[in-house]
Amino acid sequence: MAKINAPVYKNQELEGEVIDLTYQGMGVVKVNDYPIFVVDAVPGEIVQLGVTKVQKNFAFGRVIKRIRESDERNHEVNQAALTTGIAPLANLTYAAQLKFKQKQIQELFKKVHVQAEINPTIGMDNPVGYRNKAQVPVRKVRGQLTTGFYRRNSHQLVPIEDYYIQDPAIDKAIIIVRDLMRHYQLDAYDEEAHTGDIRTIMVRRGYYSHEMMVVIVTRRNKLPVAEMLVEGIKKALPEVTSIIQNVNSDKTNVIMGSKNKTLWGADYITDTLWGKTFEIGPMSFYQVNPQTTESLYSLAVEKAGLTGQELVLDAYSGIGTISLSVAAQARQVIGVEIVPGAVEDAKRNAKINGIENVEFELGKAEEKMVEWQAVELQPDVIFVDPPRKGLTPELIDAATGMQPNKIVYISCNPATLARDAEHLLENGYQIDGPVQPIDQFPQTTHIETVTVFIKA
Repeated sequence: MAKINAPVYKNQELEGEVIDLTYQGMGVVKVNDYPIFVVDAVPGEIVQLGVTKVQKNFAFGRVIKRIRESDERNHEVNQAALTTGIAPLANLTYAAQLKFKQKQIQELFKKVHVQAEINPTIGMDNPVGYRNKAQVPVRKVRGQLTTGFYRRNSHQLVPIEDYYIQDPAIDKAIIIVRDLMRHYQLDAYDEEAHTGDIRTIMVRRGYYSHEMMVVIVTRRNKLPVAEMLVEGIKKALPEVTSIIQNVNSDKTNVIMGSKNKTLWGADYITDTLWGKTFEIGPMSFYQVNPQTTESLYSLAVEKAGLTGQELVLDAYSGIGTISLSVAAQARQVIGVEIVPGAVEDAKRNAKINGIENVEFELGKAEEKMVEWQAVELQPDVIFVDPPRKGLTPELIDAATGMQPNKIVYISCNPATLARDAEHLLENGYQIDGPVQPIDQFPQTTHIETVTVFIKA
């Protein structure tokens, strides 16, 4: 094995100042320009650290002692949330978290030489307990079926009852379901051996409706004592309107399988967003922070400047949240989505809300854009809300080739946003006004942004 030529070695103890944070929320200490990434270290602190792992270009470390603390350290921190990475920024005050997110976007745009003004991040009044969906692994710990979350960079489960960023009603539901499973002596999944029955408990709760869905992800088709489990959940959790078994028999890290079986109640829960009703199934993509989602979509629609005369395209339309939100301000909206179930959900949601000027097509967004360009479709505004990997070059070329007045880019990953901005600028568009970060995921490193591109 080749010797690593680094200025530090494993188990070395040293003192240093934390000068920055990585995009994963780890503190950065440098020795001769060589970075050491340290968990739970805040910029401005001087720490004594122990080196835990050394690689060619960087090392990892842990704090042994804080010699000087930062004013931006949050002392109300939830240690389990930090240990597991549920809330990697929880050791920062909320004001510092918002600044960190703004700065991260500024640096990424600088890196690709795209000039843009980045507004201060819009935050939440209460930045905890906001998630309306939880997916919690179930494993055996010390001989007992346990729920929790994995320790950072491992598959070692840390037992947790308070998840800090989840709706407290969801945390309570997970404990109740866990205790019923213990009572009926159900078998937790074993990843290594690929044995046991219960892999994951998923709970969704409508922020406005308070309807709750419990999904039990199992390895096998048969769920032992299913009837008794259902009765126990119904009795203990009156908000529950849907209990579903999802079967995932593969040896995989993917949480959900493709097969759902409704054990009791409805196949979905409903909730409202922007005054519209949405049906949300076990597999539906629905924003996990409905409080800031309304701000996000309001901002996107406002920046689109719709007058009621426009043809709008919605790439990555999901269950139709953006399409249905903008329909009243547009002449026609066409959405495209790759997941068949989501397209069916979107059509049903349009019907539920009596919205007739929208249509949803099944397909890859990039392929549909190329098709639409080929038939000379002329949209006025295109909304894009891609997954973390961002837009493909084909989608950008087709979208800009149709010459819309505006492209409204809702991003969940500033790195791919900055990369795509460079391509959009090359294709004759420019950024209109400041980029607006919105804190959809407080206590975590994720950042949502709205950016508008117009023809140069």
